[in-house]
Amino acid sequence: MNKQEIYRRIENFAPPALAESWDCSGILVETPTQDIKKILFALTVTEDIIRQAKARNCDMIISHHPLFYIPLEWREIDIYCAHTNMDKTQGGTTDELIKILGLTVSECEEFVRFSEFETTVKEFAARLAAISPNLRYVNNKGISKLHKIAFCAGSGTEFIKEAKENGADAFVSGDLKFHTALDSDIVVFDIGHFESERAILKVFANIVGDGVEKSFAEEKSPFIYYGKNKPC
Repeated sequence: MNKQEIYRRIENFAPPALAESWDCSGILVETPTQDIKKILFALTVTEDIIRQAKARNCDMIISHHPLFYIPLEWREIDIYCAHTNMDKTQGGTTDELIKILGLTVSECEEFVRFSEFETTVKEFAARLAAISPNLRYVNNKGISKLHKIAFCAGSGTEFIKEAKENGADAFVSGDLKFHTALDSDIVVFDIGHFESERAILKVFANIVGDGVEKSFAEEKSPFIYYGKNKPC
């Protein structure tokens, strides 16, 4: 498949104009190769991901997270990313998280999505634990029942206030900070940055469609949780 067609398909789904001004979405590395035969989909490009791509004879890497510095030795393979534009577009990162939880979006506020349904904190925690075994949450007010839940995949704890102002009694994201948790009046579920975003790779693959071989990177969260996966 011609790589310009790959760019076009992704950008029709997640227009670059949606990206934040600080973001670095788009073409990160472009080689003279035009015909792409195999793509590696990865959440984050690292040295290990570059090795995986080369070992699998991939012509291109498509990632969600951008690179702000690219080592010279990584410039032998095409790399393209869609980050905040994929977060904000309809059907993007947070929408996919909500979908795999078996829920529907009832309201959108740029990065934040909302879903309205009746559940308990205990029931909802069990649902989240199915996709994130390392789930942790804060319930300072002893809330038992939930009616409206806000979501922001990745690192979105700065949107807790927005979630509350829009009537949410719970918020789901990753990278929860101590003082943010301490001050929260609503229930905050931290499912992990990696765990909240990894489903977007299948979305990328569906956007690209047929005409190219697809491979998914072997990735995991960089965190080691003692007692669950003990360090060597």
